[in-house]
Amino acid sequence: MNRGLLLRFENLVQLRGACRQLSTLSSREVCGAQWKPVQLSAHPVGSLLHPQLWPKHRLVSAALSQCRCLATKEETKKKKKKIPLTRGEVEIRQKMTVEELAQAMGKDIDHIYEALLYTDINLDSVEPDSILREDHIKMIVQKSGMKYKSAKLKEEKERKNTDAVKRPPADPAVLTPRPPVVTILGHVDHGKTTLLDSLRKTQVASMEAGGITQHIGAFIVHMPSGEKVTFLDTPGHAAFSAMRARGTNVTDIIILVVAAEDGVMEQTIESIQHAKNAGVPLILAINKCDKPEADPERVKKELLAHDVVCEEFGGDVQAVNISALKGENLMVLAEATVALAEMLELKADATGQVEGTIIESRKDKGKGPLTTAIIQRGTLRKGCVLVAGKTWAKVRFLFDENGKAVDAASPGTPVEIMGWKESPSAGDEILEVESEQRAQEVVAWRTYVEQQEKMKKDLEVIEAKQREHRLEYEKKQQKLAHLTWRQRKAVLYKANKHLMFSRPKERTEMDENTLSLIVKGDVDGSVEAILNILDSYDCEDECKLDIVYFGMGDISENDINLAEAFNGVIFGFSVKANESMKKLADKKGIKIKLHNIIYKLVEDLKDELNSRLPPAVVETTIGEASVLDTFSVTVGKNKIPVAGCRVHKGLLDRKMKFKLIRNRDVIWKGCLSSLKHHKDDVQVIKTGMDCGLSLDKNLEFSIGDVIICYEEKEVQQTTSWDPGF
Repeated sequence: MNRGLLLRFENLVQLRGACRQLSTLSSREVCGAQWKPVQLSAHPVGSLLHPQLWPKHRLVSAALSQCRCLATKEETKKKKKKIPLTRGEVEIRQKMTVEELAQAMGKDIDHIYEALLYTDINLDSVEPDSILREDHIKMIVQKSGMKYKSAKLKEEKERKNTDAVKRPPADPAVLTPRPPVVTILGHVDHGKTTLLDSLRKTQVASMEAGGITQHIGAFIVHMPSGEKVTFLDTPGHAAFSAMRARGTNVTDIIILVVAAEDGVMEQTIESIQHAKNAGVPLILAINKCDKPEADPERVKKELLAHDVVCEEFGGDVQAVNISALKGENLMVLAEATVALAEMLELKADATGQVEGTIIESRKDKGKGPLTTAIIQRGTLRKGCVLVAGKTWAKVRFLFDENGKAVDAASPGTPVEIMGWKESPSAGDEILEVESEQRAQEVVAWRTYVEQQEKMKKDLEVIEAKQREHRLEYEKKQQKLAHLTWRQRKAVLYKANKHLMFSRPKERTEMDENTLSLIVKGDVDGSVEAILNILDSYDCEDECKLDIVYFGMGDISENDINLAEAFNGVIFGFSVKANESMKKLADKKGIKIKLHNIIYKLVEDLKDELNSRLPPAVVETTIGEASVLDTFSVTVGKNKIPVAGCRVHKGLLDRKMKFKLIRNRDVIWKGCLSSLKHHKDDVQVIKTGMDCGLSLDKNLEFSIGDVIICYEEKEVQQTTSWDPGF
């Protein structure tokens, strides 16, 4: 008996020790300390009933697993956020979306759509991310049998402006002379590139597609007198107006090239306007004076109408008669340019942070994004950190117009910059900043400002749409004013119920009468010119034009995948598509249209638009007949009206279609029931012959009616879009 009590007592002691160990383990596990087993006794740990069956290591394992379970539950409780929920009360705020309101109410989106049937909102335009008005939000909550409370508004701190800005004007004492920047402007094919070619003694014009400049070329020309002049050769084609404007904005002098035999043309007038807007002085170069039909005096007189007065007429514009092709009088033109530059006393600050303007940007497979820029202040060197638009660069390499690497670029010098993260837009201002971190701050700020402006515009559009729907809703309510409240709601619900089930979930297929475009160009200015042309498209009623994507660089697999997804066509300007891309496009049935001349691209685009237009049905008159008498014929139990006619033009062919005209109005169209000549069924009645015919058993004839036999043909329509050149 004593031995049994002793065993029980020992078991109780062991159990108490295990509990203490478990408690110690739990506290240490919570505090993050590593648990170490504590030796309690040399005796085996057992249970009250079977102490022999419980070895010590098993009890320790059980204690560990139990403690881990407790610790895990503790951590889980801490991780859970305590969200105070009030039953039937929804916290609302302004500008909630449909999806956000559904989450706040604990309902699905379809519940919100069903509640919106009682409002003036057009469900066709409502998507899960559509913003709801506050009165609509309150009404939806109330209709759902809940109460609402306004959320506390968090005051958004005004974001600090971290944009980069130009330096203040430099001290005149530190200014040094710089090369003048001269832009050559004029109408297409008046000899601008040939003139620059003769000055540089290179073959630029022969390399251009079709002999037409497709983008800006920036070069330095060394004059015989030792001076350096930076020339910008801009395109003269109508599509490149924005490029000419950019060239004007960074220039000091404009050479206006006018062909002596053509005189003043459309782009000549536009170039004069660019010069006036920029306040830049002009030098008139009358080109092609070697031709027999050349008339320089006529050109000078025509320019008087546009306020360009030459020196011989008492003005201040120098006029030089040249032949760019034969090199005649080019030195006279160069001397006139240098003399005008000396009068302008062009100087710049070559110290401090760099400022400049991007003339053109493009993408190169090996070098990445490249930009051609004119440096206006400071000296650009490798390692400089630049910001332009919404991108930045750490300059890796600098190249001159011949592709030769240079170490630095001073003011007035054109240079190609390598190291951009993304391609900036032509015309963007270049500013140097202290570090890469500072550049990222500037880009982040500019992106934020653009997003805010976009949100503001989107909100204006949304509010305008809501006002429009409100007016429609009020008109509908006026029509139902005679009904009771319950009857009115029932009618509106029945009328709009189908909209819930026909609501567009996603864009599944494109309209057949839509041309989707992917536009790729060699440089940013070329893409811009094409987009400007597409902006003038005003025939949406004929065929919709959808620009899916545009960018720079050769045709890629991504372009082909986009074209396949949108059933589109790829248009490339001065870019290439390698053989693998062509094979992939052929396999997927995608058209790739590559061009080097802008007007040929536009013609091809118009042909593609024409192919998307439905064929037009054209009626061709074959013959005409006049009704001279009317009578009826009994066939079975029916009386069929018959017209006695005489053909006075063409012939009547029973296989063709007919129409009946009375008092110049078409009252019937269809096929003949019968055509007879002297009681005989015939197929054709010729001019001067009499006949009897019946059209429809319910159609009565009148004397004087005209019956016309015609043929319908389908003809391919052509777009009425005129891009302006």
